[in-house]
Amino acid sequence: MAKIRVLIVDDSALIRKVLTEMLSSDKEIEVIGTASDPLIARNKIKELNPDVITLDVEMPKMDGITFLSNLMRLRPMPVVMVSSLTEKGADVTFQALELGAVDFVTKPSIDLAHTFEQYAGEIIEKVKIAAKANVRQGEPLRKLDTIEKYSADAVLAKSAKIKNFKTTDKIIAIGASTGGTEAIKEVLLDMPVNSPGIVITQHIPEAFSKKFADRLDSFLPLKVYEAEDGQQIIPGHVYIAPGNQHLLVERDGARYICRLNDGPPVNRHKPSVDVLFRSVAQNVGKNSLGIILTGMGDDGARGLKEMHDSGSYTIAQDEKTSVVWGMPGSAVNQEAVDTILPLKKIAVHAIKKITD
Repeated sequence: MAKIRVLIVDDSALIRKVLTEMLSSDKEIEVIGTASDPLIARNKIKELNPDVITLDVEMPKMDGITFLSNLMRLRPMPVVMVSSLTEKGADVTFQALELGAVDFVTKPSIDLAHTFEQYAGEIIEKVKIAAKANVRQGEPLRKLDTIEKYSADAVLAKSAKIKNFKTTDKIIAIGASTGGTEAIKEVLLDMPVNSPGIVITQHIPEAFSKKFADRLDSFLPLKVYEAEDGQQIIPGHVYIAPGNQHLLVERDGARYICRLNDGPPVNRHKPSVDVLFRSVAQNVGKNSLGIILTGMGDDGARGLKEMHDSGSYTIAQDEKTSVVWGMPGSAVNQEAVDTILPLKKIAVHAIKKITD
């Protein structure tokens, strides 16, 4: 099988060296070149025709966002952004995802003695995902197998008894991973201001989840929060799992609340979609609706099946509009899905079903 040919674009010679060493350690990847700025990168793309580009967000001569915008307009291709863990880095990263970048990794630290293997595994996995992704031309605004894989049982035991409370309150639960920040935005843009409370688990680093919530809140008619423990879930409001804790929904008397849990990663993710969906299945049951969006792997598929079996209506994003059809596809294979829809039709259908 042909190797994945990668071009590394970064103004730091040290980072170029480190990323080259990491990616070259995988037999399925070949680093075919590096570039210290976008102007050199532009020529090397024409010359070498890479399958995937890793792109720094802050570079001389032309910033990464300007370069990415031109690239996705003239020659759309898989791009993995390399971003710093700062507020500015987070903001630029979300702009890059809006423009069509497949995913991002945080910039490796200079001292990688204790994290080299873990970081290498992450960037290798994301480059491989990017190579197979459905690349789209975006527009602004409209872990490793060595880690033990836990199921949702590690956080919330599965219960045979579903709690069907007498209430008219409804909950919409959404799960996503690769490509999910843009998919979530598209779904929420079409949600009415009086929609049921919406809880979301998106695989995202701790330093980025608050920025993601704030970014959505800045242009959506809905009120968006990074979820807090004990926070009441109310209509017209959206609650996004923090990047370092599982989000669960619990019943507290006559209301639903957010419950944060610091348990182990589930399906190697923290937060995990399976954990959120299981909690909704057990505590909300038929008064909920589940949506699984684009993402690599199978996190959320089993939880969505539990929601489906509890009486929830369930929706999966279709393959054509997904950046990666791993999570939705797995849910479909497990017969967890009532309907499969293109991204732009999900919100309207979801509101119709949950208000019937």
